[in-house]
Amino acid sequence: MRLWTLHPQYLDAQGLVALWREALLAQKVLLGQTCGYRNHPQLARFRALHDPVAGIASYLAGVHAEALRRNYRFDAAKIVAPRWPEQIEMTTGQLAYEWAHLCRKLAVRDPLRLAEFSNLKVPEAHPLFRIVEGAIASWEKI
Repeated sequence: MRLWTLHPQYLDAQGLVALWREALLAQKVLLGQTCGYRNHPQLARFRALHDPVAGIASYLAGVHAEALRRNYRFDAAKIVAPRWPEQIEMTTGQLAYEWAHLCRKLAVRDPLRLAEFSNLKVPEAHPLFRIVEGAIASWEKI
């Protein structure tokens, strides 16, 4: 499971579809509707909220918005309500780590997409996250 801090605009088609599926799975986990993935480290930042389900719902809403921009047909009815009302802090180190990770994936899967962002110095974050100075998140598997 990978719930990117990066804005979903950078993902290739395969990555965006995978993100949608994985975030929906995360929502089910946080709702207590699965047996597996309950202790997955990617869920730590949502579990830290007083309403983790609202947090993942807001995350899914951001992924859905990118899907709409690309004319994909992701079913927004699968996102529960309510949404998280504010941004969650994530670090520059986490964003940079994920950017390098995604660039390696795109180099293999979609070099043309990677080339679109070749001049990008600092990637944008998913709208749910506000980026602050800091290291890679403690829950990240390096």
